[in-house]
Amino acid sequence: MASPVPQAPVTSLLSEARSKTVQRENTHEIPGTRSIDTEATFQHWIYDMVIWSLSVVFDLFFREIRPRGAYRIPRHGPIIFVAAPHANQFIDPIMLMRQIRNEAGRRISFLAAEKSMHRKFVGTVARSVSSIPVARAQDLASPGTGLIYIEDKEKPLVIKGQGTKFMKECSQGGLIILPKSIGSAEIDSIVSDIELILRRPFKEENAIEHLLSCPSKFKKAPKVDQSQMYENVFERLNEGGCIGIFPEGGSHDRPDLLPLKAGVAVMALGALELNPECDIKIVPCGMNYFHPHKFRSRAVIEFGPPLNVPKELVKRYSEGNKRDAIHQLLEMIHSALLAVTVTSPDYDTLMVIQAARRLYKPAHKKIPLSLVIEMNRRLVIGYTHYKDDPRIIHLRDAVANYNKQLRHLGILDHQVEYATLSIPEIGGKLVYRSLKLFILSLGALPGAILFAPVFIATKMISKKKAAEALKASTVKIAARDVVATWKILVALGLAPTLYWVYALLATWATWKYDLVPEVRPVWLVTLAAMIIFPAITYAALRIGEIGMDIFKSLKPLVTCLNPNNLNTIAKLRITREELSKEVTEMINSLGPDVFPEFDSHRLMQS
Repeated sequence: MASPVPQAPVTSLLSEARSKTVQRENTHEIPGTRSIDTEATFQHWIYDMVIWSLSVVFDLFFREIRPRGAYRIPRHGPIIFVAAPHANQFIDPIMLMRQIRNEAGRRISFLAAEKSMHRKFVGTVARSVSSIPVARAQDLASPGTGLIYIEDKEKPLVIKGQGTKFMKECSQGGLIILPKSIGSAEIDSIVSDIELILRRPFKEENAIEHLLSCPSKFKKAPKVDQSQMYENVFERLNEGGCIGIFPEGGSHDRPDLLPLKAGVAVMALGALELNPECDIKIVPCGMNYFHPHKFRSRAVIEFGPPLNVPKELVKRYSEGNKRDAIHQLLEMIHSALLAVTVTSPDYDTLMVIQAARRLYKPAHKKIPLSLVIEMNRRLVIGYTHYKDDPRIIHLRDAVANYNKQLRHLGILDHQVEYATLSIPEIGGKLVYRSLKLFILSLGALPGAILFAPVFIATKMISKKKAAEALKASTVKIAARDVVATWKILVALGLAPTLYWVYALLATWATWKYDLVPEVRPVWLVTLAAMIIFPAITYAALRIGEIGMDIFKSLKPLVTCLNPNNLNTIAKLRITREELSKEVTEMINSLGPDVFPEFDSHRLMQS
């Protein structure tokens, strides 16, 4: 799913939009009440069937998917859903479509990369759910000949080349892309094979320094014509429909948001320029995952308050001050997305934040999954505000050291409580859980054997695809954003084939050895097998989920049987209690300064 390269609005649509506005007035239709996506049509029936079918698969892959704030979604009128972070490639849009369909009865036309539309399965699904194709310059990028550099710091728009062929390989309006996500910039003009002029300097801080320090390899991408895409978007919004977009562009696995592309602002402002009565709402959607690439993980999808596009920005856009209007609207959208997502400057900080959230003791009992996201977000905001405070620096180091000790012992935070148990109690728990795990393993074994080929194939192929995606990307860290997608795609293709093979083998064996002579006709065996074999696998999945939780608890128990380790864990438990008290006091003390409405008794209820 993609965000387009910004282009000027499609002015040829102006007369058509005005014509439709007149038609609406003539039919006495109230603006904002008609929503084409809620109408009963055959295409929408296909949409619902596709989403329902894929939801069954997602419910198997994810242990829990929770919406939060879905009551904020308007039930009528045009909406642009902006979602971030785009951490799970093809899974993100389907999950969002499902939640919005279930919670608000709306159907979304997502913008999908034209490159993805050419994939057999993904393209078929995308067309079935009325996705709008968008060409992305980065998908058309290819390595450029030679090296580029900036000769004069005072002239950041002038790009020089060594052995380059700018006249042949580059084009006006195209892009110059630096390696390792350092930056990209649009070409304004080409002077010669070894010199070109950028329209604007690289936005990324280290891009200019990189090109000043040494010549660099680069990629070039042609200018992309987005007029047809914008025409489709404007038409959809003018009909009261919903558009979905990931404004970061492509998917990624970074802990913070990527810079937002201008396309989403062009869509909103351009549609309102063509039809001021459109009354578009922009709904921010936070895609919050707990280990998004792992099987049986959890997710929370949070919806923020709808944004209204200020009329002043539309006026500026219409009068030609497009850049300023787009910039201000993007700032509004970015702030709204930060309010529904958990972002962090780096992975280590995120781990400390999550540990602090576990250590904090709110006034009430267990924190619900959907509110864990809100707690993490508030802690990130508070940490960002006070990160240079000596007390916060000390607390961060203490929590990081606590995490390090947990990893060294191979236990989880909640398992530190084992230190309160005696050796006989620990031994009893170990024996009981081992026996329980053995019994559960026997129950899960048949299904595990049946599904083993799929499991092995998904593991191998997803790793291979992740390596390919990482090599081709300039923003991914480990390409974990494609792992879950490929696990599901491989399972969708291989599992039905595998169970058909099992069913045919069972049918053949029944016929060959006359195992069930009273069964006539034999094809009933095939039918029964196609029901029984998947059921066995599903039972193994549910049993195995319980068994895996038990298995993870055995190592800490074994560790505690060692008297030396038990003493270490006992000390760690005391450390945890002290840290918990310190974290709670710090949050309750500094919280009101960051959040005026802060109340330690209601923190997790807001």
